[in-house]
Amino acid sequence: MKQALVIDDDSLARLAIQNTLLEGGYEVLTAGNGQEGLELLSQNHAQLVICDWEMPVMNGIEFCKAVRNSNLNRYIYVIMLTSNNQSEDIISGLHAGADDYVTKPFHPGELLMRANVGQRIIGLESREMTIFALAKLAESRDPETGAHLERVRSYCRVLALQLQKQPRYQNLVDDNFINLVYETSPLHDIGKVAIPDSVLLKPGRLTDSEYELMKTHTLKGAETLAAAVKQFPNARFLQMAHDIALHHHERFDGDGYPYGLAGEAIPLESRIVAVADVYDALTSKRVYKESYSHEMAAEIIQNESGSHFDPEIVTAFLEVEDEFIQIRKNNADCESEEEEARKRCITAEKRLLLSHGALA
Repeated sequence: MKQALVIDDDSLARLAIQNTLLEGGYEVLTAGNGQEGLELLSQNHAQLVICDWEMPVMNGIEFCKAVRNSNLNRYIYVIMLTSNNQSEDIISGLHAGADDYVTKPFHPGELLMRANVGQRIIGLESREMTIFALAKLAESRDPETGAHLERVRSYCRVLALQLQKQPRYQNLVDDNFINLVYETSPLHDIGKVAIPDSVLLKPGRLTDSEYELMKTHTLKGAETLAAAVKQFPNARFLQMAHDIALHHHERFDGDGYPYGLAGEAIPLESRIVAVADVYDALTSKRVYKESYSHEMAAEIIQNESGSHFDPEIVTAFLEVEDEFIQIRKNNADCESEEEEARKRCITAEKRLLLSHGALA
């Protein structure tokens, strides 16, 4: 649910703004002046604020300055409502920290449009910064190439686009879903940061106890992302990243981990990542195996339809094989000495694809 804070000392104006936002799908908090607004921001997760300029106790300009000087752990997007439409007044408002302005009396459609623009900006900034930071964290422990993550996210997008063509997925797999699964899929193995080097980088076969420890990377990744979800409950991308990290090793027949979910109880985004991740593991060269051909990998995936993988996603995969081949070609691993050295530190989890069954 999108959340907004409306600050205006005029109760009728406040109600009009609130109703406009409610109709636009927002959850709305209200305050009568800037000081009350600051207190609400410290108690809630709202990032979008629509604030009147002229108010008692603390006016809009003072509120903006206070927000920009506060220690709130998120960006607050402020739309200023003002009857002052002179250039110098607008400039002073923006200089104080406002992001946008709407003149009174406002048109409901314009106000809602500007609120939605602010919401998109908040989402993009938060998403990009968080994903970048987490991806770099994962990269610090995971010796696989960056090309692996780029391939997996591209495979996920191709699969999602193909699913979107099916009538039963048209409402679920919208453009936003496709963008989110593309952006968040690189975080599927974020939990590896919590796996000891002795297991993560072990060159030989894992013992049963080491294998069980390796499997906990799904839970560790989910724990990391759950903390972020709690802090920013309105960020859908964090929830999707959490579900992918937790469930991308579940199997369609219920024989996966960590919870043994089956069928559509497994989130769709996790079922998509499962196919993309395994395909990339099979077609990549590793110190313990040569890369499989596309044909061999496709045969393995097709044979695991209904057991490891969602049959409808396998069907989508077979329909876009040529795009998978092109993505593989465009994002080939570098065969430099440095890359070969990195491959010698191959992550144990991918090795388990063979050592514990082809698609463990």
